[in-house]
Amino acid sequence: QTQISGQALDINKMDVDVLEQIHQMGGLQLVMPQAFAETDCGVLADSGRTVHEFNLTGESVELPIMGGKTYNAMTFNGQVPGPTLRVTQGDVVQMTLVIPADEVTGHGNDMHASQMSATYFDSVNPGETSQYCYIAESAGVFKYHCSGVHLAGMDQHVL
Repeated sequence: QTQISGQALDINKMDVDVLEQIHQMGGLQLVMPQAFAETDCGVLADSGRTVHEFNLTGESVELPIMGGKTYNAMTFNGQVPGPTLRVTQGDVVQMTLVIPADEVTGHGNDMHASQMSATYFDSVNPGETSQYCYIAESAGVFKYHCSGVHLAGMDQHVL
């Protein structure tokens, strides 16, 4: 099945004439938008677009909650939620994630606005730094959260 304009098409149920018409018109060409096509930070830095550099530190912090209690939180820059990151549509986002050497677990960053594969957001181990870039193609308000494809207990880590 293929998705076109939000509708699923079952090719087995399509009229043969429709397939022939598509073929006669040159077929279908799938085009990858630039937001997905380029993620190399060096190339994007030289693209002439405005580049926004965001430096985040992933660290465990004990934070207060109501009733005088505390909880251990995985944070960005020591806060929950993490800092607000603002860009204009079409700008380049350059994200650097640092995990201090004394951190107890790996940490990652999943930026929903990037629309990139989760493999770009693998966990960064204690004492390591990771960087990625993308073009902010989609307008809107998006969340970002800790991530890490290979982290044990990923659900607990995100929550």
